[in-house]
Amino acid sequence: MTAQIDLFVAAPTLMKSWTGTSMAVASSMEPSLIELVKIRASQINGCANCLNMHTAEARAKGETEQRIYLLSAWREAPCYTDRERAALAWTDALTRLCEGHEHHAARETLQAHFSEEEQVKLTLMINVINGWNRLAVGFGLWLDPAEAKTAAQAAA
Repeated sequence: MTAQIDLFVAAPTLMKSWTGTSMAVASSMEPSLIELVKIRASQINGCANCLNMHTAEARAKGETEQRIYLLSAWREAPCYTDRERAALAWTDALTRLCEGHEHHAARETLQAHFSEEEQVKLTLMINVINGWNRLAVGFGLWLDPAEAKTAAQAAA
């Protein structure tokens, strides 16, 4: 890490717990959907660290370059499923809460494509990635994706 503060040294118990929670939530749904959500929230939040990390992880899990590149224009791009679009709309709505509480349409679409349990899991994932974005941007984190994987495994 080249951060202004090493989070795992400053608050090791909490960061280990946070990392464990993050990994549990991320493994609770299909990996391709989770990576799209992580990338999209990171785009909105302008988190270079998380964009670097999650685009690499998405590629490693088989995501195409086209779908990664088009994610910032997901509404117009024809390469996403209805389920993915529902997840991305929910990601946008929750990540942009400060812009107004206009999430009702996104919630209706979410309900049409996700069970109640999946809605909770997806919402937790959106919260987790937004939290990581704030930690990374706030403390100037830059972590190579391979280093991040090693750190996450060590923290688990």
